[in-house]
Amino acid sequence: MGHLKLEILCLVVGSVVALLALNIDSALANTGSNADEEGGPVFVKEPPSKVDFSNSTGAEIPCQSRGTPQPEIIWLRGDGTAVGDVPGLRQVLASGALVFPPFRAEDYRQEVHSATYICLARNSIGTIHSRDVHVRAVVTQVYDTHGDQEYIIKGNSATIRCKIPSFIADYLDVVSWHDSDGNVYKLDNRGVFEDGKFVVLPSGELHIKDVRPEDGFKEYRCQTKHRLTGETRLSASAGKLVITDPQGSTAPRLSGDTQISGFARMGMKGSTFGLICPSQSFPPGIFKWYKFTDGSSRQPVQLDDRLKQLGGTLIIREAKVEDSGKYLCVVSNSVGEESVETVLTVTAPLAATVEPAVQTVDFGRPATFTCHYQGSPVKNITWMKNGKRLPQTEAVIRIDAVRREDRGMFQCFVRNDQDSAQSTAELKLGGRFDPPRLTFKFREEVLQPGPKVSLKCKATGNPSPEIVWELDSKKVTNADRVQVGQFVGENGEVVSHVNITNVHSNDGGVYRCTAISKVGSATHTGRLNIHGLPHVKSMDKAQVVAGSGMVKTCPVAGYPIDAVIWEKDNRVLPINRRQSVFPNGTLVIDNVQRNMDQGTYTCVARNAQGYTSRGNLEVQVMVPPKIQNFNFGEEPLLWGSQAQTTCIVSEGDIPIQITWTFHASDVATDSQKGISTTKFGHRSSILLIDPVTQSGNFTCSAKNAGGSMNYTAELIVQIPPRWIVEPTDRAFAQGSDAKIECKSDGFPKPSVAWKKAAGDGPMDYRDLKGSAPGMRVEDGNLVISAIPKQAEGYYLCEANNGIGAGLSAVIYISVQAPPQFEIKFRNQTARKGEPAVLQCEAKGEKPIGILWSRDGKRLDPKPDPRYTIREEILSNGVLSDLSVKRSERTDSALFTCVATNAFGSDETSLNLIVQEPPEVPFGLKVLDKSGRSVQLQWSESFSGNSPITRFYIEYKMSKSDWNSGKDRVLVPGSQTMASVYNLRPATTYHLRLVAENEVGTSEASQSVTIITAEEAPSGPPTGIAVEPVDQHTLKVTWKPPLREEWNGDIMGYYVGYKLASSDKPYLFETVEFSREVGKEHHLMISNLKTYTEYSVVVQAFNRIGPGPMSKEVAQHTAEGKPDHAPQDISCTTLTSQSIRVSWTSPPLASANGVIKGYKVIFGPASSWYDEKTKEIKATPSSEIILHGLKKYTNYNMTILAYTNGGDGIPSTAVSCHTEQDVPGPPTAVKASVMSGDAILLSWQPPSQPNGVVTQYTVYQRTVEPKESEATSQKIPSFQTTYEISGLKRKERYEFWVTAHTAIGEGQPSKSATTSPSNKVPAKIASFAEKIVATHRDEVKLPCQAVGVPAPEIKWKVKGQMLTQSNRLRVLPDGSLLIKEVTRKDAGDYACKAENSNGHDTIMHTLVVQAPPQPPSISLAGATGTAITVRLKSPSDSAPLHGLTIHYKQDFGEWEATQIPPNMSEYTLEGLNCGTRYQIYATSYNSIGTGEASDILNTRTKGQKPGVPSAHKFIEVSQNSVTLHLSSWDDGGCPMLYFVVEYKARHQSDGWTMVSNSVKPSGNYVVLDLSPATWYQLRVTAHNNVGFTQAEFEFATLTLNGNQVGPARTNDNGRGLLLEVFPWLPEWVDYNMIVAGCAMIVIIVVGLAVICIAVSRRNRGPESFRLRDEGLYAQPDMRGMTLKREFRDELGYIAPPNRKLPPVPGSNYSTCDRHKKGMNHPTWNGRRPAAATGVPHTYEELANGGGGIYYDDHPPVPPHAHSDDSSLYSKPPNGVPGQDEEICPYATFHLLGFREEMDPSKGSNGLTLPHGSTTLPPPGHGHHRGGSQSAPRGSNTTRYGRGPVGSGVVSSVAGGGTVGPNGIINPPNHVFSPEYDDPANIEDEYGYNSPNRRGSLGRRSMGSMRTVPIPESPSPPPPPPRPSDSPNSTPSHSQMNQSNDSKESNELSEAECDRDPLIRNRNSVSGGAPGNMSTEEMRRLIENRNQNEAHSIPNGLTPYDTVNV
Repeated sequence: MGHLKLEILCLVVGSVVALLALNIDSALANTGSNADEEGGPVFVKEPPSKVDFSNSTGAEIPCQSRGTPQPEIIWLRGDGTAVGDVPGLRQVLASGALVFPPFRAEDYRQEVHSATYICLARNSIGTIHSRDVHVRAVVTQVYDTHGDQEYIIKGNSATIRCKIPSFIADYLDVVSWHDSDGNVYKLDNRGVFEDGKFVVLPSGELHIKDVRPEDGFKEYRCQTKHRLTGETRLSASAGKLVITDPQGSTAPRLSGDTQISGFARMGMKGSTFGLICPSQSFPPGIFKWYKFTDGSSRQPVQLDDRLKQLGGTLIIREAKVEDSGKYLCVVSNSVGEESVETVLTVTAPLAATVEPAVQTVDFGRPATFTCHYQGSPVKNITWMKNGKRLPQTEAVIRIDAVRREDRGMFQCFVRNDQDSAQSTAELKLGGRFDPPRLTFKFREEVLQPGPKVSLKCKATGNPSPEIVWELDSKKVTNADRVQVGQFVGENGEVVSHVNITNVHSNDGGVYRCTAISKVGSATHTGRLNIHGLPHVKSMDKAQVVAGSGMVKTCPVAGYPIDAVIWEKDNRVLPINRRQSVFPNGTLVIDNVQRNMDQGTYTCVARNAQGYTSRGNLEVQVMVPPKIQNFNFGEEPLLWGSQAQTTCIVSEGDIPIQITWTFHASDVATDSQKGISTTKFGHRSSILLIDPVTQSGNFTCSAKNAGGSMNYTAELIVQIPPRWIVEPTDRAFAQGSDAKIECKSDGFPKPSVAWKKAAGDGPMDYRDLKGSAPGMRVEDGNLVISAIPKQAEGYYLCEANNGIGAGLSAVIYISVQAPPQFEIKFRNQTARKGEPAVLQCEAKGEKPIGILWSRDGKRLDPKPDPRYTIREEILSNGVLSDLSVKRSERTDSALFTCVATNAFGSDETSLNLIVQEPPEVPFGLKVLDKSGRSVQLQWSESFSGNSPITRFYIEYKMSKSDWNSGKDRVLVPGSQTMASVYNLRPATTYHLRLVAENEVGTSEASQSVTIITAEEAPSGPPTGIAVEPVDQHTLKVTWKPPLREEWNGDIMGYYVGYKLASSDKPYLFETVEFSREVGKEHHLMISNLKTYTEYSVVVQAFNRIGPGPMSKEVAQHTAEGKPDHAPQDISCTTLTSQSIRVSWTSPPLASANGVIKGYKVIFGPASSWYDEKTKEIKATPSSEIILHGLKKYTNYNMTILAYTNGGDGIPSTAVSCHTEQDVPGPPTAVKASVMSGDAILLSWQPPSQPNGVVTQYTVYQRTVEPKESEATSQKIPSFQTTYEISGLKRKERYEFWVTAHTAIGEGQPSKSATTSPSNKVPAKIASFAEKIVATHRDEVKLPCQAVGVPAPEIKWKVKGQMLTQSNRLRVLPDGSLLIKEVTRKDAGDYACKAENSNGHDTIMHTLVVQAPPQPPSISLAGATGTAITVRLKSPSDSAPLHGLTIHYKQDFGEWEATQIPPNMSEYTLEGLNCGTRYQIYATSYNSIGTGEASDILNTRTKGQKPGVPSAHKFIEVSQNSVTLHLSSWDDGGCPMLYFVVEYKARHQSDGWTMVSNSVKPSGNYVVLDLSPATWYQLRVTAHNNVGFTQAEFEFATLTLNGNQVGPARTNDNGRGLLLEVFPWLPEWVDYNMIVAGCAMIVIIVVGLAVICIAVSRRNRGPESFRLRDEGLYAQPDMRGMTLKREFRDELGYIAPPNRKLPPVPGSNYSTCDRHKKGMNHPTWNGRRPAAATGVPHTYEELANGGGGIYYDDHPPVPPHAHSDDSSLYSKPPNGVPGQDEEICPYATFHLLGFREEMDPSKGSNGLTLPHGSTTLPPPGHGHHRGGSQSAPRGSNTTRYGRGPVGSGVVSSVAGGGTVGPNGIINPPNHVFSPEYDDPANIEDEYGYNSPNRRGSLGRRSMGSMRTVPIPESPSPPPPPPRPSDSPNSTPSHSQMNQSNDSKESNELSEAECDRDPLIRNRNSVSGGAPGNMSTEEMRRLIENRNQNEAHSIPNGLTPYDTVNV
């Protein structure tokens, strides 16, 4: 109906709706082309599958998704209906979250609080559903738990349960059990508790093993914890054990519930399960657990650390899905056995992933989505598309040919009964898909008949669409006047048109052009109206299916049309509610019925003139078929019977086609299958099945022209049982495993049961239970394990399924019995030296023969008289005795008695044990140890053939003795492994072992010594005190825990703090441990809230972890200033000089302390800006009366609260006005004579009016010649002059004036006296005034004058005569009017009145008040967070009210602050550190705000954090690294926090985040590291300026505290090149760049050398000219290579398989060292140590693979002097970036030199030259690939390292130390014994040792420090190289270049000439001898008597060792 209504509306609105439909279709078509820009919804935060919450807490379920456009979130119920808000109970937030607020119990609504919800996300791409969200609210109810009462037989294991009410059972967990003795049995973190006797199972039961009578006196209570609220409570009643004594032997029996149904357990993967087997018996049974592997076969459960058996309970820890299955517990004793099955289901969380997640497929191509899922169990798989269910249930969904409607979101859902999961994938349509789109559409037109008409549409699409035209729903084809054409344009557009020539009115109507392709369509509809008479076109017959709707539009032509109506049977429609007729001629009929709606309909069109046209429509209503219900009968049919049913079509038009299907397959008549169908008439079909053989669904389908219908009936067939395997008689040997098969089938499946005859005959069959042990039925088969004799008899197997009589079979099982020993094996003991008798009794059918054997050999008593055998025939068998006299140790053997008869044989074994005391245990060793326990293992010594009953582990502390200080641990004798507990951590113990058996005790074993491991501290720190430092800081002090509670070395402390009122966890800071004895630790906790109580705890930690927390210490921070002002301020005027002010206190939370009182700041409102006019009064109350105020004055007042921390924020000013009072006297009075009888009296208003002056009173009286009474005259308040006439000339008059307010008359003014006169000089009545005017206002300066004759008025402006203008002019009354007054107008104005009788002058001062001038602003200073500016305001006429400072940071918003006007400096605080700011200032007064000052551009101090050196920052230990955070340079800005990450050196994946909020104070310890491991550490320091990230490398120490060698890196220089040139792209081949650069350098250097050589051949100093000699290129041999033949002649020996020790006195040199002029001669190796104190020192180079040195030099070794840091800096003349090639010199072993390497011969003869006082920087030398080794002195290590935590550093080896002057002091030996004999190099230096050969990454080299000998000459320096720059410094990457030395032991020319292994490391250079022959060089070396150096012209001494 919805689609029908939509179509109706479309037809009503006509072409507008059609155009809208076209636009919508085009938009949808364009969606495919924009798929790359859009994305379907994907859940970002999907709600969980299960949400349980308490009504007291409520719940919020998040649901967030992403997509383009942003998806809309809608919540649905499980049935798909939308979820709305329920006030107070349910709300959907804008964020998409579904919120359930807390609610009252009576408001619980099941449809809200116990329902399934689904989160739906949708956008234009598609729709997705979340997993099912099962919401369950739990209403808090009163409940109690109770302990169970268990009846148990003594000696068995008991299980006490905690009874929990069913309504709360799902939310309560049993966490512990408490007994009446105070013991607590609490579940551990693995979900179980075990201490030997008591076991708490994961399901909550308390399992008590080996129950004793004393256990019955205890009570046991369970403690539960509510999973939702966290509430814990003990059970209301206690559980008890009722223990009974056994009454004879009892077979095992299970509890009643267990016997009936067994057990079932279900839980999550990783959980712990306890499978119980509650059984009682006497004697106590033996429990065995089995698991069924393939449904029927069972295997014993293999026990290990994860699967343990505790008594009869099987504990499964960390359960896996593979553990699921059926388990069998078998408990047996000597009386019988019993078993119980338990089904365990281990579930795993479900997860699903659909691949691919996004798939773009072209139209028509196939698409496949695969759902990968995990978890268990998986019940079903379903698919959805755009929120609608798909029929697929497989994990793979395939689309053979993608169509437009296939695009959207696909979802895979995986479900089981408890969980569900989903995953989404999006299918996009590829670029080939382009649905049709109309680019041009024809317009609607109204035309006159006659002209031609052309309608055109254009469309695009891929593939190209075809355009079809319709007129009134009929296809338009070519005709005489109508032509339809179509072509493809140049741009690929399809153009189609309809051309009509000589258009008629009948051509009008609704035209539609439709562009169609296989990927879609686009339509445009418009009407063409042709003027003419109405014409209804012919209409085709309409066929409508009954029950559907019919829509028909009348095809009308002509224009205009006044009305279109429909008629049927001459009645105008509509005639019923199912019919609707619309004005456009559309007829709609809903639910069409044949009898009412079939027939002829007439459409009538009429115009305004009454002309009509009619057209008929024939409507045929077709009825679809309807099938009557049918079935095969209510009862199931028997197999082989006949079934028949009839399918009858009760309604529907014929012909009707009727077909039958069986399970969706067509059913054809098949006599072999017995199925036949017969059509009966036109409307029925009969299905006949004879015989019936199978069940299934049969479907009848009926179809006609009107539709189709299906109906399905189920056929159920019952099949009686029939034999598959029928059992037969069987015979078995006694003791064998018997299995008799009995199998049958049928429907329903038959059940098979076995019974056994009670007597000897085949009758009275009974159940098998109790017939024989080990007898059971498995899958219908009778299985008897180890069949006994009593199992013989008749058995009955029955198969029955309720159909028919069933099957049964009787068989006889016979058991053949050979001889049998009741006891197969027994032990018999005898004391050594005593007699022993062995007996064996065989039962069975006689005759029975007995044979004895000893240890498998036949025993013959004749050779040994100590053995005697005797036999006795018994009624049921034979008894045989073997006697042994005087037992000896050798008699301990296994004696076997074998009995044989005709049916078989049996044997029994008797183990004779000759007992004696045990021997001493041996092999005592430690398996494991912890802080408080040690696990020992030993080898069991000879037990004396008596079971060792117990072992005693004796132990004591190392300081105690064995007599008084030992403790014992008793160990059962069956164990050879035990643990000793209750030890002290980190303590040395001695342990030994003693064995004991029933015969005696052994001697004690040898003792072992252990040191227990460290543990976390067991005690809290002591002496904790917390004191407030300021408003935001607390100081915490404490002392270490008690020494015995350290359990190791304390490494530091965690100080935690939180708000005392908060339930949130503590925030912890780390404090390093101080090793000073007795020192008190402290920590400043900052950034706290003001006057807030905090709780502080402290806990110590060592290498293992933290100890217990201390008790909370609560303390308040110091009081601060109140944050809020007092409230509700009101003021009341009391009198003219007093006001009452009242207020209320600020909110208590904002007081920040205890409010001590309040301060009231008040002053006149007119001068409120002036701080000097304000007064302050303090009061402790909330009310005050202010006295002594000015009368009739408006006062402003603010109130602030103050505490001990200071004054708080003042309130907003309120105003109050004092009352009026009587005014003060007028200021001045003038009496000016006007004539002989008149005087003009003028006055000024009172300076203190004290109110509003209402009037003045003028008093006058005569004072001369006589006084008279005063008279008065009232004058209005606006008048300040009064003309008094009628006076007498000769009398003198006195005048004065008073002012009046509403209160009364004020004080009189001073009096003025005068006398009238006929001579009236000029007199000015106005007063001189200081007149204040406002800028741009108009001002009038008064100058009222009197005099006779009338005086002349003249004005002077600032001393100059006034020139009048339009702006300045004199008024008729003499006043001066100034318009638009400006600052320039300010000044003195003089008015002069003059006549012939005199003159008078007054002076006015005009003050012009304007907005103030701009102030000047300058920088006074800046810090990291503040800027101080200096302000200067120019003086102005109007007083300043204040200044406003405006400031902003770059790209920020302007902020402003106001300051008082008298402040010359102001500090802007709280600024961002290291930030640029713009600042300017403005001034303001009562007039307004002036112009702004110039903008001051400045910045706060500070920069990003600076990286410290590695050795200052990092301190390393075995399992941790301490970071000294204070070593970072904060850049002038306070550190905010640190981010610490690390990873293993060669770890390829991401970094491990340690913390992203490390506070910058103190040290920080990174724990849980592995010993002897290289790590990379990444630290990011943040301050307000930004952040700095640095990476370090370090190696943890070994377990022995030693350091490890550096790790090698091999990135072929890639990291170095990226560091130097970070802009290089990733595709660059770095090897090629390096090779290319190296080639260029070689060519350039070669050309330069050739040029220099050629130029020097004939020019330059002689010493530098090239020679033609073959041996040396120059006298001093600098820069040349030894020829091969001369090298061989010199006796150079390079053994291929070993490396020679370093040549004493030789140092490898680089060309850079020579070219830089650094002169370092070699060391004199022949100088006696005693005489010179000169050793041969060696130093190991720092490996480039170590940490990055962020300073310019590696860390200083710990033994270096503090003043010698310069020795460890970069080389002053180093040239970064240059390769230091090895000079063409090689150090050779000259002939005879091997003998001179002998230390015994090294003190005589040849003395090598000494060095200069200049030392090279350490570590800057040629790094040979193993050609030299550091000597192993007794006081040095071979591979020394720097201080702990300093990364990879250089150190001095060979025992040398660094003196105060930086010179290395040698040890007291010349040669190390390491270098005594080259023939022993292999063994001495370990070159063949794998430990040495692997250390190629860290090679040693000769000493680069030579001992200065001032008297020795030095060779001249070589000429400097121009490229050497003294200002160059090595880069970080160069300092970390890795060592790429080869693992070769040969020293070749290539090795001598190769590139240096460590760049920027300069080696020591030495001199070279002159031009010598081979013989001369030999004589020079062999000359041992020459003691003085002789000068040689080339600068060498005869003692120089030649470096070739």
